Amino acid sequence: MRDHDAERVGGIARRLAHILTSRGIDPNTQLTEPAEPVPALQAAQARIPARYQQAVADHPAVADWVREVAQSGRPGPKGAPGIAQGRSLLIVGTTGTGKTHQAYGAVRSLLLAGVRLRWKAITAADLYAELRPRAGHDGERELLDLARCPLLIIDDLGAAKSSEWTEEITMRLINRRYNQMLPTLVTTNLGMADLRQHIGDRVASRLTEMTDKVVLDGPDRRRALAAKRRSPSATAVPPTRTEHTGPAAFSALTAASRLAR
Repeated sequence: MRDHDAERVGGIARRLAHILTSRGIDPNTQLTEPAEPVPALQAAQARIPARYQQAVADHPAVADWVREVAQSGRPGPKGAPGIAQGRSLLIVGTTGTGKTHQAYGAVRSLLLAGVRLRWKAITAADLYAELRPRAGHDGERELLDLARCPLLIIDDLGAAKSSEWTEEITMRLINRRYNQMLPTLVTTNLGMADLRQHIGDRVASRLTEMTDKVVLDGPDRRRALAAKRRSPSATAVPPTRTEHTGPAAFSALTAASRLAR
């Protein structure tokens, strides 16, 4: 390169630096690339309902379950763990205590932890509607797909009208997942006695063995938030009181912060 070419480039650089400085921009500032989003979480956001796209699994037992699943996953082709066999969760509580929030929060936490995850979520009512026999629809294939899915959320079990057919479908689905020890997140408003009456003793028995029970207790947060919107001077929504059973849980805040890094 000739000397006068180098001087020409240097002159351009000086003029650019002058322009940046005149606009209040330090020309010596190092550019930093924004943090890349987790690709799997980014893809999953489109499948997570808008209301739960920022859900966090902050209950100690749920956070502990997430960590156990993440740690027990089999390494994949690029080293990321894949979901493996493991315990399930039965999240129980009255309406509005955050059961669905915790379930979707668990999915998001697993994805943030780098777990390769194929998952599905469906309400019990939609499950029966989708599998109900009708022309041109292969319900058996769909049932098998749900039964084989590495992680399945069954929301509001016991809320749909029961019948011999719904009891049979529930039994077939839960029994397959029970036999294969596939993690399943089940939410319900019913206690075990009422749930047993609604879905049958065989299903309830399997759920009792395959799941760790998480009980959410407290006021209906939806109604409390609605009341707060109507009355700006209303007090803050009381925190949900929770209790859990199952493996000893580590600190929720510690577990959640580790997964979010």
